[in-house]
Amino acid sequence: MARRQKPGEVTVFLGGDSNIEGQLNFSGQARLDGAFKGEIRGTGALLIGPAARVEADIQAASVTISGEVIGEINASERIELRAPGKLKGNINAPLVVMDEGVLFEGHCSMAGEEAKDRAPKITLLASSDH
Repeated sequence: MARRQKPGEVTVFLGGDSNIEGQLNFSGQARLDGAFKGEIRGTGALLIGPAARVEADIQAASVTISGEVIGEINASERIELRAPGKLKGNINAPLVVMDEGVLFEGHCSMAGEEAKDRAPKITLLASSDH
């Protein structure tokens, strides 16, 4: 009998000392804290931790980046870049959120199948100290 997945449960975890090359397919939530090179395809949420080093083209519902990523990212729902995250590559999602302090080099496109009926939205978070 298959075990039922709980909402928000991590279904794939790549630990900090791991180094994997290839293709990752997942559903639910995946978290990467190690090194990964290849291609990532998922129907849920992908979390890339602060210690992670990822070189991959990524497709998922949502992608949250706190580590280093090189590659194209397509998300059907949202992309979040959180400090101290670094991203070199183009991104495409109906919603993009970037913290102050992230490094982003690439192009941002905010269109998608789900976004056709609503206006794209980008949120830049900055401290009020400036």
